[in-house]
Amino acid sequence: MDSVENLLLQRPARGGCVGHLSDGRVCFVRHGLPGESVTVRITESKSRFARGDVVDVLSASENRVTPPCAYAHVGGCGGCDLQHVATTAHSEWKARVASEQFSRIAKLDMEIAVSDASSASRSRTRLRCGVDSDGRLGLRRHGSDVIQPLVDCWLMDSSVNEAFLNDWTGAREVELRSIGETSFAVVTLASGEVVTATLDGLIDDDLQRSHVEVLGERFRVSPQSFWQSHADAPATLTRAVLSAARVRRGDRVVDLFSGVGLFSVPLARHAGHDGRVIAVEASASACADARRNVADVPQVTVVESRVTPRVIRDVVDARSIVVLDPPRAGAGIENMSALLHANPLRVVYVSCDAATLARDAKVLVDGGWTLASLSAFDLFPMTEHLELVATFSPSTR
Repeated sequence: MDSVENLLLQRPARGGCVGHLSDGRVCFVRHGLPGESVTVRITESKSRFARGDVVDVLSASENRVTPPCAYAHVGGCGGCDLQHVATTAHSEWKARVASEQFSRIAKLDMEIAVSDASSASRSRTRLRCGVDSDGRLGLRRHGSDVIQPLVDCWLMDSSVNEAFLNDWTGAREVELRSIGETSFAVVTLASGEVVTATLDGLIDDDLQRSHVEVLGERFRVSPQSFWQSHADAPATLTRAVLSAARVRRGDRVVDLFSGVGLFSVPLARHAGHDGRVIAVEASASACADARRNVADVPQVTVVESRVTPRVIRDVVDARSIVVLDPPRAGAGIENMSALLHANPLRVVYVSCDAATLARDAKVLVDGGWTLASLSAFDLFPMTEHLELVATFSPSTR
């Protein structure tokens, strides 16, 4: 039987609020709020820390609310961290967690102001679902492979709800997409084959791509190509990148982890016909989309390649403005070291994880660069995650 303790919760942290067990160990507690006295069931116990869930609130915070989603409770869906937190307190929670990451990892004391997205409910355009033994779609319970079946997701665009009524037996995973003009499913079969299907489960090869407009530019997005999950994210991040990059006519831009060209296209518009944009992306699907998306901006060259130190040495020089938007794992220390030695004009780093951004920022800062600006956007509502846009400048220029 799991052990139970009464704790006073102190501050938000990655993985839940921090409290201390009777033996002095830190405990990361889900479903709690700073300042609350709670009863916690310990779900994981290590030599230096523990994890637990709130099972009773003895003294509630004024910021505690009833979760708007019926699945957001202990033992329920593990997709959301902050459904029990008043939306007015989300920004402060996320800012404190991100600031702690920068202080602990990069040794930078940052005041982070979070810009709220326009909405949370129905804001997602993609939802990756598991399939249970009865063929029902759902999300995994926190820290578990057990699927919590859903009939609706409070965050996801409701146009996909028909899919929750269908039997998906034979599928390993189903990603529901409502990007742009069409809602459909991207299905990974038990064999590993990926197909597209209507929301009632009918395989349909004609549903192979989404088309979406962002700030006047039209993008094709194939089923295996990455696209931001929040409806506001493409436009919000594009504006932030353009503001930070300060590209002028004739500039040379390198767009690393460039995806389908979300940033490459508007960056090329700013660089003009006498400028140049080199877009580097590992995904064959995203590169095919990008080549289609940049068809009328010939100053963009799409390079299908992993981002490695060697590639960075080949495409980045002292004339370059670098934009990078790596996955959650970040660009990595070796790639950041290569950027440092290439000495570009500036680096604009888009990140969905404060910890890996802080780790990568440390490479540039320790090398004498300045973190010139840092913007944060709440584009992962009801979770502890943020999108961040950091601008770095070499101090020798």
